[in-house]
Amino acid sequence: MQQSAAGRLTRAEAEDFLYFEAALLDEWRLKEWLELLTPDATYLIPPNDKPDGDPRNTLFIIADDAERIRQRVIRVLDPNCHAEAPRSRLRRSISNVRVLGQEGDLATVAANFICHRYRRHERIREYVGGLTYQLRITADGLKIRQRRIVIDAHELGSLGSVSFIL
Repeated sequence: MQQSAAGRLTRAEAEDFLYFEAALLDEWRLKEWLELLTPDATYLIPPNDKPDGDPRNTLFIIADDAERIRQRVIRVLDPNCHAEAPRSRLRRSISNVRVLGQEGDLATVAANFICHRYRRHERIREYVGGLTYQLRITADGLKIRQRRIVIDAHELGSLGSVSFIL
């Protein structure tokens, strides 16, 4: 992906990247999705009562570094992974993409999402919330340095397992 002439990430570029990422996740192309991550990437889902919490002093639903993200993908793709056998059918919608700022090669991007999850013998589940990214602009295109998901549900129990990657 080419970046804009001024060296600034545009909303359209960020939007295209988020749409591409959503397609990879919906299609369970998780090994390809891993290639979008920087070596120091983090994947965060804070608790719904502290969406602005810090994983250093708040218990997060997910607070993974790059290695834990890779291990999560290995587990969820394993044919013996009962939590995703058969795999959920997913469909994400990304909207309201905004480039919040950029310092050097690191851009902060925010968006809203809805993820519909269809799973045999379960009711349809909808996960609604916001995404905030720190994207590194590299010669090879955009890379995810941090992916933070805030789920808008007041309680998470009714959403069931979150074994897939939001």
